[in-house]
Amino acid sequence: MTGTRTGTSARAVTAGALMLGWIALLWVLESVDMATGQALDTYGITPREPGELLDVVPAAFLHSGWEHVASNTLPLLVLGFIAALGGIRRFAAVALTVIVVSGLGVWLTAPPNTVTLGASGVVFGLFGYLLVRGFVDRRPLDIVVGVVIAVVYGSLLWGVLPTDSGISWQGHLFGLIGGVGAAFAFRRPRRAPRPVPPAFTA
Repeated sequence: MTGTRTGTSARAVTAGALMLGWIALLWVLESVDMATGQALDTYGITPREPGELLDVVPAAFLHSGWEHVASNTLPLLVLGFIAALGGIRRFAAVALTVIVVSGLGVWLTAPPNTVTLGASGVVFGLFGYLLVRGFVDRRPLDIVVGVVIAVVYGSLLWGVLPTDSGISWQGHLFGLIGGVGAAFAFRRPRRAPRPVPPAFTA
């Protein structure tokens, strides 16, 4: 029991440190962006330009102002922490998948002459991942976690609809798709059932 608690505590500390570091990086990058007159915004995604494919990853770490980065901070911290509790390697694979799928979706479908950046695609991806992870892995505790997240953050789903021309619903939608896909791609292998010992009669 003590070993299990120690392992859980260590995972929580590691997940917390990772997400606090991620959030700190977003704020540092936005500080640099503001100090340089939005010079980093050039690393946002402009659709259907081949050279912009290189910006698919960095765009997920940049924002268009303090309000923008602030709006993503809490949900990214909470959802990222919960997802990272399942293991840092798995979390890294999920996060990278979400970033790439969301970014490519924006590159393919966003309106011309626009620049898209921000971590909201990652937020939607982690939401989708946590929502279905428990069902994919057949783990009751993770199913409960998914239900709670659906209750708390279910309103996020409105963000995949084209209701605001200033918000990239494409990044939200493809981030969500990437998160759900990652839950299947990185599902935990199922343990083989223990063999039943043969019965003997006297």
